Amino acid sequence: MSKDTLFYQKQTINCGGKIINLSPALVMGIINITPDSFFEGSRACSIDAAISKASQMLAEGADIIDIGAASSRPGATLIKAKDEQTRLIPVLQNIVEKFPEAIISVDTYNSETAKNAIAAGAHIINDISGGEIDIKMFDII
Repeated sequence: MSKDTLFYQKQTINCGGKIINLSPALVMGIINITPDSFFEGSRACSIDAAISKASQMLAEGADIIDIGAASSRPGATLIKAKDEQTRLIPVLQNIVEKFPEAIISVDTYNSETAKNAIAAGAHIINDISGGEIDIKMFDII
């Protein structure tokens, strides 16, 4: 294997069968479907609002849409996976259906949420804890 081939392989990721080149850097649009998200401008607390935000982000050139349903702002309380999924899964399913070519990331620290998000069409799991909050995360992803 050539040096160039190794270099290229290290800069790609397989997202649901789509090989994504990570060089140059990609743009990730953030949609938070929680009312207490750190950044108010990222909040979309309904399916329609989330679809609208995703549409705008993709039109403006976002390469990946990242959806979060649990706040990670300073001082936020960890929520139960079931509560997170109640918010997340319907929004995720609708965005996947509306934008089938989009790469979708889910921001979660719950392995059960990650498992259900993958089943619903997510391509990437973005765990802010790096597997520290839920030790089952690496088994799932």
